[in-house]
This record gives sequence, structure tokens and C-alpha cells, in this order.
Amino acid sequence: MLDKIIKAYDIRGLVKNEITPEFSFSVGVAFAKFLEYEREPATIVAGEDMRSSSASLAKAFCDGVTSQGLDVIRIGLASTDMLYFASGKLNLPGIMFTASHNPAKYNGMKLCKSGARPIGQESGLLLIKEYIEKGVPISTRPIGKVTSKNLLNEYVDYLIKQFPKKVFTKRKLKVVIDAGNGMAGFTAPAVMNKLNVKLYPLYFELDGDFPNHEANPIDPKNLTDLQKKVKKEKADIGLAFDGDADRCFLIDERGELVNPSALTALIAASELKKSPKSTIIYNLISSKTVPEVIAENKGVAVRSRVGHSYIKNLMAETGAIFAGEHSGHFYFKNFWKADSGMLAALYALAELMNTDKTLSELLLPYNRYFSSGEINSKVKNSQKSIMAIKKKYAGKYQVDELDGLTISADQWWFNLRASNTEPLLRLNVEADTPKLMAKIRDEVLAQIKR
Repeated sequence: MLDKIIKAYDIRGLVKNEITPEFSFSVGVAFAKFLEYEREPATIVAGEDMRSSSASLAKAFCDGVTSQGLDVIRIGLASTDMLYFASGKLNLPGIMFTASHNPAKYNGMKLCKSGARPIGQESGLLLIKEYIEKGVPISTRPIGKVTSKNLLNEYVDYLIKQFPKKVFTKRKLKVVIDAGNGMAGFTAPAVMNKLNVKLYPLYFELDGDFPNHEANPIDPKNLTDLQKKVKKEKADIGLAFDGDADRCFLIDERGELVNPSALTALIAASELKKSPKSTIIYNLISSKTVPEVIAENKGVAVRSRVGHSYIKNLMAETGAIFAGEHSGHFYFKNFWKADSGMLAALYALAELMNTDKTLSELLLPYNRYFSSGEINSKVKNSQKSIMAIKKKYAGKYQVDELDGLTISADQWWFNLRASNTEPLLRLNVEADTPKLMAKIRDEVLAQIKR
């Protein structure tokens, strides 16, 4: 079971028979042992989302931690980026109880070291798994203590202080936010109250059963209500967050989805105005627009594998000031290299408030190519399919295997990656014209289905 639920970047599984309080206690014990091994601080900060199981899982985890003599600061309801803020601000290791965008029957845990440094399989999860399997000796230290701390206002103030004074007061915006009954319903009102906006909330009621739609904005059907509301209210912008609010997607004034790569390019250009010649990271399924914009603004573009642990480690190695993923994750050096959907949204709002353009006009320079979006195909053998497609294109076009298979030509590229958890191949295609994009997309999909 541990092989199934301990994934590349977090722990996630079914509440009834996988992510149980007993298991959470074991994780608490193992995490305490891991932190001792890593010589980390002897206090852990813990946050939780709105799922009905999160509070009991957090309590069981705290019991496990304190049984080993470590202390816990519980910050209660929080978005994942609020937990990262707590870990960074307090310089303590942390845990967030959430299953992000997954349905109600799931829950999970995201772990980090002090300063919001990520813990993935290669940086600690496998060792924690080993401690769970083998057990940990009973501690001879006194039982640790659990205290509570409310950090919502400090989190909001920190985000706002990342921008020049009065930047959010210049132009009043109509803003629609779809929280999907997730944690943005808790954090967004506190943030928006500080800005010159008229807020139209959708599904701000915290409800881990997700009665309106899944809190997964990467699926187009979950954006329909937001798109309708933006057009109905003639709003300037719509924001969609996932369940734990660490990802953000934008809807423009026409009710159309903003390509996440366009937001990456917008933020990159903004950051490079403040810090010229700096390094910015983008993942390999981002649009070609992103490295072009970085170069045009005299920055250094660095390409990364998909996945937050790779990006955060690369940020540490290169000193990058910002990183963007096409999946809606945005990472900031001034946010402990962690991702924050709310901070990304604030960049978009700041840029929009300081122009008389609409959002679609503002982003026009960053929409240069045509993409397929991510297309998933079920396959029997992912690696066999990838090798067959590599054989077809190798020799004619540029081949890159940094993450899956990327084939590039002058006017198009595609990337094919195997899912870590399912028998799926994920295809992304981009081309100079819609017709060429469709041609390459259909060619590759036909090869996959053979």
C-alpha cells in the first residue's frame, strides 16, 4: 500500500482504507525521526484543508510527532501556499493535509523542511516510508506540546508587500473568483479586501464534498460557471483555484481561458523589470513564447522537467527569481521558492490595474503560438509507445529526453510523457498555426493508438 500512496511529491490516497488516522500517526512518528536525522528544528507547523477528514488526520499526526518529543504549531485551516508561508516565515518544517484537486474520497499530506524546502521521494519520502515500514524506537524525551497560531493576516500582508505601495489602488476591477468550495474561499476574501476590486464570489463555502464541481480547474468543464459569471457581470478577470489553492488559472473578460504560459511570460517580464539579467525557469511543456519573452527582457531562461521538486531544486541551484509551470503552478524566490496561486493572481491584477487595456489585450504579446492542451491516452505499455514514436521522428527532427520525449522542428514541437501513477501517455503539441498544430497532434495520436 505504501508504494501506492507515497507518490513522487506527496502522500495521497483513499480516506477509508489508506489515509487513516492510524496511518497519519505513523507518518507523524516517521517524520519526527526523519527531521532528527536531518538535524531540522524540533517543531513542526501543520495546516489542513476543508475536507471532513483533515482535522482528525492532523490530530493523529500531531500525536505521533509529540510522542517523539517534538512540538507542533497548528495553523488550522490554510491553503497550501499559506502553509509554505508559515514554514518559510517561522523557518520550521511543515505538513499540509490536503488532496489538492482530488475528489472528496481522497486525502493526503504535503511535507516540507524548514524554509518551505520540498520533500519528494528523492529528498525524504523514501526514507520516511522506510521508517514507517520498520518502525521507530520509542522516544525517551518528554511528550511534545501542541499550540495554535493564526497566520492568515500575516500571510495576506506578506503577499501584498511584494508589490509597490498603491499599485492595487489605481483602477477598480471587477473580479470573479471560483474557489470550488476549496481553500481559496478562506484566503481570497482576506486578500481581496485589501485591493480596489469589486468581488463576485463563486462557491466560497468550504465543503470538502465539492457539491458544485470538482476543485480542478485544469479540466475545462469545471470552468464553465466562472466563464458564464465573468461574461454576465462584464468582469475584468476571473480567477479559478484548485482545492488547496496553490494553483491559479485565469479567465479573460471575454470568458476565455488564459494560457498558463501567457501568465508565466507576463510575470517573467514583470520580474525582469525589477531584476534584469536574472534567471527564470520554465518547464518543458510551456509555450515557446516563455523563453522568447525572457530573452527579450534580457533574462536567462532555464528549461526544467515537470514537477515542483525539480523546479524548486533548480531554483536553488541557479538562483532563479521565478519559475512557471504550464499546469498553473508559479514559484517565487521571494516566497521561499515555493508556489503560490494567490501570488500569481496578484501579479495579474497588478499589471491589469496599471493599464487601461483589457486582460486579453494585455496578454496579446504573450499568445504567439497554438497549443493542443494536454491530451491523455490510455496505453498498455507507455515506454514501448514512446520508443515507437521516437523511432518514427528521430533522424528527421531534434530529439530531447529531459522528461519523456520531446520532438522539435522549426514550426512545431510536441512532448510525450508517461504518467507516474496511471497507464497514460500525456501529449502536448504547439505549432505556429492552428492547422499545423492539429496535423501534428493527429499524427502523434494515431501513432499512440497503433
